[in-house]
Amino acid sequence: MVPGADWAYAISAGLRGRMVAPAVGGMLLGYLAITIVVAAGIGKLVTSVPSVLTILTLVGGAYLLWLGIRTLMRPPQLAAGQDEAQKSPWGWSMRGFAISGLNPKALLLFIALLPQFVRPQAGWSAPSQIVALGLVHMVNVGSVYSLVGLGSKAVLSTRPKAARRVSQFSGAAMILVAALLFAEQVHAFAR
Repeated sequence: MVPGADWAYAISAGLRGRMVAPAVGGMLLGYLAITIVVAAGIGKLVTSVPSVLTILTLVGGAYLLWLGIRTLMRPPQLAAGQDEAQKSPWGWSMRGFAISGLNPKALLLFIALLPQFVRPQAGWSAPSQIVALGLVHMVNVGSVYSLVGLGSKAVLSTRPKAARRVSQFSGAAMILVAALLFAEQVHAFAR
């Protein structure tokens, strides 16, 4: 729930009006994909082959850096004249899917944290437990991201300068998180 790429995207969708639901729906599909991948056993692979987690972190960090630079340089505008891809609910959903599906924070959370809550003595399989935990997480973030998107629509849509500043701050925060991820990988490699 820490502000990051998902929050910035929800705010951006809120500034576009009716794009909150497609954007949040896409992000939830990204989390569902991560949940299924972890439930299928990728979490064990990643923990047994550390280079896989490094690669995932670098790819996610690069995507976050790209999003941050793009958001910082071209924050959402409240004016008319958006390109068609930005107007398309399908486009907003697919971008939301990519944002959450490649979010390094989400990948790390699901791969490192969810398996710790699996109980072998429970009456249902480990993959089923991971899917249930992922669904609980999806309900939580879906609620929060919907509120963030709708809140940005209500609060920022009438304040173009404030909306621009919030977007630029979100872009800068994404760049900072990406830099921290890269620095962590460099530090780990140097050891």
